[in-house]
Amino acid sequence: MRFFETIKNIWTIKELRERIAITLLLVLVYRLGCYIVLPGISPADLDALSNFTNKSGLMQLLDMFSGGAFSQASVFALGIMPYITASIVIQLLGMVWPYFQKLQRDGESGRQKINQYTRYLTVLILLLQGPAYLVNLQVQVSAAGGHAAMGFWTVLYLTIILAAGSMFIMWLGERITDRGIGNGISFIILVGIIARLPNALKFEFVSRLPGSTGSEGGLIMFIVEIVLLFAVTVGAVLLVQGVRKIPVQYAKRIVGNKQYGGARQYIPLKVNAAGVMPIIFAQAIMFIPITLAGFGANENTSGFFAAFSDVNGFWYNLVYFLMIVAFTYFYTAITVRPTQMADEMKRNNGFIPGVKPGKKTAEYIDTIMSRITLPGSIFLGIVAILPAFARMLGISQNFAQFFGGTSLLILVGVVLDTLQQIETHLMMHHYDGLMKDGRIKGRTTGSMY
Repeated sequence: MRFFETIKNIWTIKELRERIAITLLLVLVYRLGCYIVLPGISPADLDALSNFTNKSGLMQLLDMFSGGAFSQASVFALGIMPYITASIVIQLLGMVWPYFQKLQRDGESGRQKINQYTRYLTVLILLLQGPAYLVNLQVQVSAAGGHAAMGFWTVLYLTIILAAGSMFIMWLGERITDRGIGNGISFIILVGIIARLPNALKFEFVSRLPGSTGSEGGLIMFIVEIVLLFAVTVGAVLLVQGVRKIPVQYAKRIVGNKQYGGARQYIPLKVNAAGVMPIIFAQAIMFIPITLAGFGANENTSGFFAAFSDVNGFWYNLVYFLMIVAFTYFYTAITVRPTQMADEMKRNNGFIPGVKPGKKTAEYIDTIMSRITLPGSIFLGIVAILPAFARMLGISQNFAQFFGGTSLLILVGVVLDTLQQIETHLMMHHYDGLMKDGRIKGRTTGSMY
């Protein structure tokens, strides 16, 4: 009954009702666009590309991020990943290039300038990825006996269409952020992931029926898989919401070296302060080898490209795991600033009991963050490579993607963020929220896009 009461409260608030309606409308536009096939491409010839994405784990990931548009040769085939990649590059430049460091410190004006550079870089990446995607499309369709001639001018105008499609997705995401609920870009990725879940679940269920290929264990195994999926999801929620609280004493007045009448509060330091961004960073970089190969991984591919195109392989998962750990530390370092936190406490007559204000406080916070980031980054890396272990246990390629990795963490993080925004609107209007204690913790840090 509480659920229906919450739905009623949401419908009562006009602003919240309109935001949810706008979000659903824009998502519908995005999903419809995923089924608009590129001009000159016959839908009947797309089975070859579909079969290829089913065989290649990396192609499956690309297809998942685009909500199926990749395998359907849609105008949205390149999805939102080029924008994510551009954002990552700009963030990295902010660590090594003084000009971008200055922009990061310039507040709103600097943020607008960074967004402008990000869009320019996104277009450049799209102009590189577009021809690679079209060449791969031609090779796969031709191999199946279809016809997909790709002359220079055809590639040129189809690349422009693909680039425009991805930029339109980015625009939809910004409109969702401004006028809807949740972070628009994250929400679009979430929709693409969820769109693939029903078919993956159906395929896994059918494959476990008696007489089907891969039916070892039968329906009992399918039930075990669902229980494991639930357990992994709970673990992902705990990873996203885990915090370490540091007590801070605030003084109302100071006499000499003593402080009187203080009130104690807590600074929540997240175990996974970087959110899902390390896994996005690592995934985007792992896409580079196959992009350089022109999306043309085939049976003759060997060496470096073969090793890093096999998402079930040892080297792919080892490098992927190490990159996630490294990026967790990197992104935590640029989002959590101990010196700024220490200065803020000092200005407000606050201190951590037993620690001197100023530099010592900053060092203490930095030490605590380093200690809690290590287990958080390792757990994040383990969750990221869980799909490879799921495939080793005989779980189908499509369904294994939801046992961890990018899909599960993005799904959990974005859902918690969205629920947190809805909860905030309900609390502002003094209505009962989605949770009894009214405390839903989303990704308060680490949401770059």
